[in-house]
Amino acid sequence: MPISDRSFRIYVEENLDALNRDPDSEVLVHQGRRVTAGEFRSLVLRMARALRDRGVGRDTTVTLLSGNLPETIAARYAANLAGARINHLYNKLSADSQAAIVRDVETRALIVDPRLAERAAELVELAPVPDVLVLGPAKLGTDLLELAAGQSDEPLAAASRPDDICTIRHTGGTTGHPKGICTTFEQARWFSGALPDFEGVKHRQLVCTTLAHGAGYMADTVLHSGGTVVLLDDFDAGEALATIERERITSMFLLPPLLYQLMDHPDRPATDTSSLRTVTYGGCQASPARLADAVRTFGPVLVQGYGQNEAGGVSVLSAEDHDPERPDRLRSAGKVLDDVEVVIRDESGRDLPPGEHGEVCVRSTMIMQGYWKQPELTAEVLRDGWLHTGDVGFLDDEGYLTLVDRIKDMIVVVGGHVYTTELEDLLNSHPEVLQSAVYGVRDADRMERVHATVVRTPGSDLDAERLCAMVREARGAMYEPARITFVDALPLTDVGKPDKKELRRRAEESGAAV
Repeated sequence: MPISDRSFRIYVEENLDALNRDPDSEVLVHQGRRVTAGEFRSLVLRMARALRDRGVGRDTTVTLLSGNLPETIAARYAANLAGARINHLYNKLSADSQAAIVRDVETRALIVDPRLAERAAELVELAPVPDVLVLGPAKLGTDLLELAAGQSDEPLAAASRPDDICTIRHTGGTTGHPKGICTTFEQARWFSGALPDFEGVKHRQLVCTTLAHGAGYMADTVLHSGGTVVLLDDFDAGEALATIERERITSMFLLPPLLYQLMDHPDRPATDTSSLRTVTYGGCQASPARLADAVRTFGPVLVQGYGQNEAGGVSVLSAEDHDPERPDRLRSAGKVLDDVEVVIRDESGRDLPPGEHGEVCVRSTMIMQGYWKQPELTAEVLRDGWLHTGDVGFLDDEGYLTLVDRIKDMIVVVGGHVYTTELEDLLNSHPEVLQSAVYGVRDADRMERVHATVVRTPGSDLDAERLCAMVREARGAMYEPARITFVDALPLTDVGKPDKKELRRRAEESGAAV
């Protein structure tokens, strides 16, 4: 029976109703464990009651420090059902950065993966919280699963209101005061939108990136559809390929660097990936040359989604638009969504015509309510109903949006601006380059210099001189890197983006910019 007959129902209630339609179906898989819809639904309801008894409810924040466990999703659902807002920490942040976030969001309860108990102990020393609840037995805190076992799994109406904050997501928190992006329960329903229908195919999603990022919210949609979510603890290309074949995976989300690793893994040619129907990618710029390779490798299954935590979804490049013979189209972020408005503006706020570069500004019902308790910063990016994304891009005559850089990543050099993604695209077009990252490093005179870090194809002896000559010929001396370094793999952030802050730090430490 429905959990509530209120006119507004949060995404958790809708998903619990969907799970109740076929209680015996398999909905979550993790390390050999197979959880049915009925078991998961029961756990959410029991856990929500246990959290309420611990004082979790409306106007409180629950912070998750957890990996990719079925119980992690259950804890998020339970806290939201109890009326609380959720903050999910990225596990690979430093303890100091995590502590800053825990304090910032005024954490009422910290829910901990037992495998992260040592980090949790370090964290609560830096940022004490009223309650520490663990997803299983541990030396620290109280076992939330044990508390939940003693509760009823009868239907429970959500305590939330449409305009209550559902999630607070942080844009990094690695330096300075973290920026918490607030999304309401009404807006959260957008993240569990419709899945494409494939005749005779039941959705089976592989989650091999953190549940704190895009894959976690895509999982909501799969669960709502009656599908199955298969969880890996972290991304490993070989393990991901084996899981795709074994579990007959139909969909997955990857950051572009991880997609490249999947393509380049030696097991890939012998792995059956024919079950894949949708490989969604996004989160950072992708190389048109590598995307063309991916289409040839996996077939017409790639879909790019462009959006921000601040803006929600903005545009989509469909599977049909992924034409290997159209690198200009592969370079774009796709067409703007029907219920989203996008304009390109210059520094004075003037709307620019198609083809001209400027800041991407967005207006829709999905833009954030603001940054958590930072009204001045909110006012900087939210002006007259428009979100100023900080992305530089342009619209073409057909309505396709192309991004060329982040304003803060654009390198100011003598003679103009170097757009890092344009230079990365050029470097990646070399047949002996697998991946590159371009970033600015200040020299002793505080002038920015163009640096590039490059991953070569196996066995390549490509050197910096040849790449610089290619850049000079194609784009002129302004785009020529002052230094090119070669690595076996780019460092990645917790969500799988190239870590340009780390690359910049390495360059500064080595004295390369002097």
